Amino acid sequence: MEKYENLYRETLLDDIIPFWMKHSPDRENGGYFHCLDFDGSVIDTDKYMWPQNREAWIFSMLYNNFEKRQEWLDMAKGGIDFLKKYGRDKNGDWYFALTREGQPLVQPYTIFSDCFAVMAFSEYAKACGDEEAMEIAIKTYDRIQQRKENPKGKYNKAIGQTRSLKNLAIPMININISTVMNNIKPDPKYDKIIAEGIEEVMTQFLDSEHKVIHENVTNDGKYLDNNYEGRQINPGHGIESMWFIMQAAKTRGDEQTIKKACQAAKWCMEFGWDKEYGGIYYFMDKYSKPHIELQWDMKLWWPHLEALIALLLGYKLTGDKELYKWFEKVHDYTWAHFPDKKHGEWYGYFNRSGEVNNRCKGNRWKGCFHLPRALYIITEIFKDLKEENKNNAI
Repeated sequence: MEKYENLYRETLLDDIIPFWMKHSPDRENGGYFHCLDFDGSVIDTDKYMWPQNREAWIFSMLYNNFEKRQEWLDMAKGGIDFLKKYGRDKNGDWYFALTREGQPLVQPYTIFSDCFAVMAFSEYAKACGDEEAMEIAIKTYDRIQQRKENPKGKYNKAIGQTRSLKNLAIPMININISTVMNNIKPDPKYDKIIAEGIEEVMTQFLDSEHKVIHENVTNDGKYLDNNYEGRQINPGHGIESMWFIMQAAKTRGDEQTIKKACQAAKWCMEFGWDKEYGGIYYFMDKYSKPHIELQWDMKLWWPHLEALIALLLGYKLTGDKELYKWFEKVHDYTWAHFPDKKHGEWYGYFNRSGEVNNRCKGNRWKGCFHLPRALYIITEIFKDLKEENKNNAI
């Protein structure tokens, strides 16, 4: 366990964080460059709100929870100041994309930019007592709750009267951002929304009969098996939602939900694991029919990282050795493929057989988020496990 703890911590501190601190800051305009080639050179100077807010959150979170390094707080501030100035429209909704200088490029057509803003601004407010940042986080959070039933609003292309589906991403991210807010500024409303999110995921999206977690269900929680969207399974999303739920259930003292989430995590692995080449599929069909997503069999960095968190956290909470065996299996695959030992950071996109499909280290979706978050959380879990073993030995 000490070997694992050292590996994850040293990779975070000596590789991943230095890579982003060197290549990411836009020292002229503020904010971050996050569309980066394999060597850290900038591919695209446009600024997307998902990775902008996520990176500001990472550096604020590490400052709050890992070590109070001024350089980390300064990195967070560079993003927060830019986002305060340019990130929102007149309604307070967060754009999807801006130019390098901060001019709006893409409208706020979804609430996920807002979700990551809640995380970034609340964590930054905790780091330095910025009351304006906390106010922005609270207002954005409340706006998300108003929009969550129709998250795309006027930009929604679907005709809801004919077929209306809801997506796993909404309750799972709501659990996550409510947990973040509750840890920083506790409020019963966050407890209520966390409880509602857990209930929705575990009773509607989790299909215990087929041992899968659906990506989409009907508005009344039914499964739609006659089309692509209804049968779609995203193993990475499913297992990520399970560690959000384990974490929240631990705080609530809900051992039954922890056990159920651990079982679901094992189902995600059994269903989503490529038995021929190894690794976790990107998308799957519930009944193994041809998938609408042509990149369905790719191996991406983030599902493996989310699986590592879920499996190790589940093991810590329950002592289930099957989860630990899965952790070691995913660990071996992940560390054999994704790290770039020459240029630093990790590749994110591989084909099914394990060859690099896209050499970028950052783009509209991949940034300074999933990898440092996982490295930090896993380091902390191993530190706790090591301490528990030491105490048990005494």
